[in-house]
This record gives sequence, structure tokens and C-alpha cells, in this order.
Amino acid sequence: MTTLVVLSVILIGLFIAGLAFYLFVVGSQLTRIAGLLEECSQIVWKIKSDAEAVEPGVERINNTAGVIAGALPLLYGMAEGIVTGATYEPEPEPREPSSARPAMGTRRSRLHEAVGYHPE
Repeated sequence: MTTLVVLSVILIGLFIAGLAFYLFVVGSQLTRIAGLLEECSQIVWKIKSDAEAVEPGVERINNTAGVIAGALPLLYGMAEGIVTGATYEPEPEPREPSSARPAMGTRRSRLHEAVGYHPE
């Protein structure tokens, strides 16, 4: 046999071995994914069974929420009427006797006259 035939047989054997390894890795990953999907499907079926118990009450809750939403404008108008008559205004604080007020009244600045301004 020639060298070319021997190298071709070795190369084909390596190619088949590489392909077998690749298929083994892909198969193990698919097996792991299948196990995870099975667990997920069990969880989904449990959620579905729990939701079936809640489903009849959801329609009643939606009807009640619709009634409440319809009454909100009326309640808002009534609340506005109540708030308008009950607005809180604090009483003014009593003033202390002004001891800092000058005895002669308001002081007049002489600077106005110095620049030619007469406020009177």
C-alpha cells in the first residue's frame, strides 16, 4: 500500500472518531435538556391546576372592579364638595408687642435727598 492510502484511512478514522465524539456531546446535552423540560412541564401542570381553582373568582373580581370604577367619578365629586367646605386655614399667630419699633415711627433715609429723589 502506498503512503497516500494509509494516510487517507487514518484521516477517515479520525474524522469518524471526531464525528462520534460530537454526536455523543450533542446527545448528552439533548438528554439534559429533555430532563429539564420534563421538570418544567410538571411545574406548568401544577400552575394550571392551581389556576383552575382561582378562575371562577376572577370573573367576580372583574365585575366588582367594574362597579367600583363606575362609582369613582361620583365619589370624586362628593369628595370635592366635602373638601371645599372644610379647607383648613390656620389662625394668625398673635403678634408680640413690637419693642424693636423706633419710637419716632418709620425712619426716613437722607440718602434719597442726597441723590435728588423726593418720595413725597
